[in-house]
Amino acid sequence: MSPIQSRIVRYGELKPCKTAFIDAHTPGSDQKENFTIIGGGVSESPDQHVHITDQIGFNIGAAGQPPKCRNSLHSHTTAEVFFVAKGRWRFFWGLHGTAGEFIAEEGDIFNIPTGIFRGFENVGQDYGMIMAILGGDDAGGGVTWAPHVIEEAQAHGLVLGENGVLYDSKKGESLPHNVNPMPLLTEEQLKAFPEVPVEDVIPGYVARYWDLMALSAKRPAKVIGEDALLKDKPGFEVDFLSRGSAVEASVNAAKPVVLMPASGHWRITVDGFETTLSVGDTALVLPGESYSAAPSMTGAAGLYRITATDEIGRAHVELHQVVHGGCTDGARMSPPAMREKFIG
Repeated sequence: MSPIQSRIVRYGELKPCKTAFIDAHTPGSDQKENFTIIGGGVSESPDQHVHITDQIGFNIGAAGQPPKCRNSLHSHTTAEVFFVAKGRWRFFWGLHGTAGEFIAEEGDIFNIPTGIFRGFENVGQDYGMIMAILGGDDAGGGVTWAPHVIEEAQAHGLVLGENGVLYDSKKGESLPHNVNPMPLLTEEQLKAFPEVPVEDVIPGYVARYWDLMALSAKRPAKVIGEDALLKDKPGFEVDFLSRGSAVEASVNAAKPVVLMPASGHWRITVDGFETTLSVGDTALVLPGESYSAAPSMTGAAGLYRITATDEIGRAHVELHQVVHGGCTDGARMSPPAMREKFIG
């Protein structure tokens, strides 16, 4: 087992990749930075640095962007969850980003519906960062891009191979002779990506920081889980701790646990090692280790705790839900269920 000191990643130590995705040269998206904190993530660039390589059933990453910089429309086959660490962000979705949108403030969390195209933009006044949780050890195996994103990227010198690797003509790179370009989704294939109205997204997929602070006044607030505020079974559970629900006495981790402050400063102890975490920091606790987490200073303090579960991955879980009766009201819809409701 690696020492806990090697499983703490500080905000100030994060190593960005500016060429992680196909839109790295596209104007409006060319200033974004991608961070892979735990697990391999979904970067398409060999330049991506991975801070912690442990496979724990889900991935942790982050995106940092200056004002007015956006992440292009894409989709995942497993969970993609964001919470805002710094700044003000606009999330939008649909093939052209016009199906719906909302603004997320610091501490807010968005459990993005699987199987829709989504993008996000920093609409704040300074550099911003959002922290990400991706389902599965392989994070779903990569990213599916809206066709116009691939076309725009090619016009600016980046080609994505069908092997999932980027080739940059500005660096003199070209597709190997045995690799074809990533094919564009056909009109028929695009029908599988629903245009979900905003009124069907906000209630069941978004949780606000100040609501979670209130809900966690006496006990941890269940944020994402089978019986949580945002009902889902993505292979992990998310709960929210504040001063009144802190883990003062050490508890033993039965599954991998990730601790990520949303506000304030948190003193954590893992098997006797003590340190302090702040917003943007990440700590991984492995099964068998004991840990505690409590605010180290006065003032507002919130922390997201992500715990691995025994779920077999979102794609399998959602298929099971559809085959065996579908989702109940308030539960996440699988892509097939979404298609039936919003496409017909």
